[in-house]
Amino acid sequence: MLTGEELLAKVKEMGGASKSEVVKACGYVSQKKDGSDRLNFTAFYEALLEAKGVGIGSGGGVGKGGRKLSYKAVVQGNGNLLVGKAYTALLNLVPGDEFEIKLSKKKGVTLVPKGEEEETDEG
Repeated sequence: MLTGEELLAKVKEMGGASKSEVVKACGYVSQKKDGSDRLNFTAFYEALLEAKGVGIGSGGGVGKGGRKLSYKAVVQGNGNLLVGKAYTALLNLVPGDEFEIKLSKKKGVTLVPKGEEEETDEG
């Protein structure tokens, strides 16, 4: 996936192409389980904004109606814990994506995509 100046140059070079063609040419494409391509528009536009100097750091997500995301979840009356559409969209998740649930000693929950190692937020 292109980033920074390379991304800006490629977008400029492909001036007359469709959005889908530009996203694919810049490498923002992954494979669905059925083998077809999934274009990652969100990741592309985030990288484009970063390349243009518009920072979108963590905690700056915007949900439905332009409200800022709280990054909090509440257990519902039926015992379910809901992660809303705004969050799954930020992560480019699609129906059928699978996660392993890791529990910590402090009642914490971490969702780890199947087949990936758990990331740490140290640094």
